[in-house]
Amino acid sequence: MTGGQNSGEKGAESACTAGRHCNILDPISGRREPLSISARWLMKRWLMNKTLSRRAFAGGAGAALFSVITSRKGFSAPAQDQRVAVHATAEIGTISPLLHGSFAEHLGSCVYGGLWVGKDSSVPNVEGFRKQAVDWLKELGIPVLRWPGGCFADDYHWRDGIGPADKRPKTVNIHWGNYTEDNSFGTHEFIRLCRLIGAEPYLAGNVGSGTPQELRDWVEYCNYPSGSTLSDERAANGSPEPFNVRYWGVGNENWGCGGNMTPEYYADLYRRFRTYVRDFGGTRPFMIACGPNRNDVNWTRRFFDALSARGGPGLYPHGWAMHFYSNGRDVPTKFTVENMREQLSSFAELENAIVVQRGLLDSYVRAQTAPGRPRPQVHLLVDEWGVWDRMVPEEEKTYGRLWMQSTMRSAVAAGMGLNVFHRQTDKLYMCNIAQTVNVLHSVILAHRNNCVRTSSYYAFLLQKPHRSKTALRVETNDTSPLGISVSASRKDNELVLTFCNPKHDVEMRVDCALVGASAVSAKAQLLSHPDYNACNTFENPNVIVPKDHPVSVEGSRVRLNLPPISMSTAIVRLA
Repeated sequence: MTGGQNSGEKGAESACTAGRHCNILDPISGRREPLSISARWLMKRWLMNKTLSRRAFAGGAGAALFSVITSRKGFSAPAQDQRVAVHATAEIGTISPLLHGSFAEHLGSCVYGGLWVGKDSSVPNVEGFRKQAVDWLKELGIPVLRWPGGCFADDYHWRDGIGPADKRPKTVNIHWGNYTEDNSFGTHEFIRLCRLIGAEPYLAGNVGSGTPQELRDWVEYCNYPSGSTLSDERAANGSPEPFNVRYWGVGNENWGCGGNMTPEYYADLYRRFRTYVRDFGGTRPFMIACGPNRNDVNWTRRFFDALSARGGPGLYPHGWAMHFYSNGRDVPTKFTVENMREQLSSFAELENAIVVQRGLLDSYVRAQTAPGRPRPQVHLLVDEWGVWDRMVPEEEKTYGRLWMQSTMRSAVAAGMGLNVFHRQTDKLYMCNIAQTVNVLHSVILAHRNNCVRTSSYYAFLLQKPHRSKTALRVETNDTSPLGISVSASRKDNELVLTFCNPKHDVEMRVDCALVGASAVSAKAQLLSHPDYNACNTFENPNVIVPKDHPVSVEGSRVRLNLPPISMSTAIVRLA
């Protein structure tokens, strides 16, 4: 497994350094072979801009090869052979489509002006929803959509967003700019959006400024078939059939914007809220508690210690939601190499956080379950994740708060994150990119009549074939944080391989061995651009789009090249 976080991985402990000896794992032979490189000679030839053929600098079968490639346009980049082993029978678990979920918050122009333009808008729309966004999100097949926050959730009162639109109260968004919301987008509109794009709704309840009764009533309003005052009110508002919402968040970031609570205090509140939220109408609520920021072990331990002391495993949450942002110090289109390397390296931390948090949850479940009794399941979610770069004030003034462009680097980051989730699919239940439109790591940008798919949209599109397939164990010869990122999945005779190259100055020549399988044919698509700061704009929407990419198969070997800062998905037909 790439990334260096799996206890079962057999990759090299560190990358080779120029001019030194190291051992490279040959996944075919299972032996470590010596490699020696003369960095001075290599760089001299590179800087002389000479076109070199592939050269071996060390003997021994399976030794890694390095070469220098000079393009016809005068750009030269070193090329590095990458050995990957995919174990076709070493199954990790099914890749749930929920790992490809999304998140929409009342923040900037994500909802208003992004997803929702209103029924009377001159922007082409479907029942008030931006038509282009609906069509593209439907194409992408977002499996689950989280709403209304985020920080906004803990100041949102759901009754403000139901009933006739012209009678809904106007409220102030205290978290994201103190602007006035007309609440024209509420519960019914959100559920309708989910139905239009084929997504499962995930509602985040208000714990910070709300009450257990408020969340309990929201569940009844959404899910009770008929016969109660709240279900009849829902019918009067145009929805006689229940919404059957399964996923319910009990607050959001309660360690921060959701109330600045201690884990013990939040555990007490969670216990109260959980007690009053019931199964209304046959849809069992899947209750999701506020987990840690990144890998905050202290928050997790103190919450479950407090919950275990009073209530025990019977009140454990069904889901534990971790948040993980890969922050950047630069504006999106002006990233330095240093910051890019720092940001992309953080996905190794994400993988480690998943492993650690999953282990903590398992330890509490085991310790709190009496012998002979079934153990409750506490599922791990990453319901906010993505890159969070430095904002451009002028762009925020034009497009809204936390508006952020998505570049080629952003696409590779998305690909690396999804690869992590696939490799750790046995430890995860749901993941939600932040966010859907305009804000942070969005898949769509929209403004007035303009709409464009970002590079990250296509990163998700390239990863879509993995959904519902069985994840397979992967090994690589470079397990450093910036080593090749890989995930693999299989269903019947179809194998899906996704490779990400997070290095800005190295072309990767990928030699992938299929252990326990043989390839018949393959096709691949590549997402790449020579400038890692390049992006799709309203004026030029196709700067970064997937293109067919050469891939070869020979028996149990699959081979392709990855340009710097790129990702590729290969669909392989097995014998």
